[in-house]
Amino acid sequence: MGVTAIYPGTFDPITHGHTDLIQRGARLFDRLVVGVAANPSPSKAPVFAVEERLALVRTALDGLDNVAVEAFSTLLVEFVGRHEAQVIVRGLRAVSDFEYEFQLASMNRQLRSDVETVFLTPAEQHAFISSSLVREVASLGGDVSRFVHPSVEEALRRRVRRTP
Repeated sequence: MGVTAIYPGTFDPITHGHTDLIQRGARLFDRLVVGVAANPSPSKAPVFAVEERLALVRTALDGLDNVAVEAFSTLLVEFVGRHEAQVIVRGLRAVSDFEYEFQLASMNRQLRSDVETVFLTPAEQHAFISSSLVREVASLGGDVSRFVHPSVEEALRRRVRRTP
């Protein structure tokens, strides 16, 4: 029996920072399920509908055979249980992420003590990238090609770019 891990997120949009962590997680675990949160918290109103985010994530991850992509709208630990996963993968870009991620990991451990949370840090060239920054740069007409897959860049150009 192999180890299954879940990498959850909003992925609005997926960035090279996300794909870096997913590629590395795919090497660490037998199966990695990327869980796209269908109903993110109210403070994270998505730019892209869940179906669009799923399509963009799948395109960006094309070729990773042991990676599946699926939406979820339940508690993360319920999604983990549905996949019989043993690990939750979370990314830490900076020390400022740690407190929130620690709280999440502690709550998940209270809800499912049989599931471990593993933190990965992105490669240094991706450590500053966040979906919200990418959306902001794109909305102001900036070049985001270094931060996202070409299909994501095009989707952002169509969705958020302001015209003068």
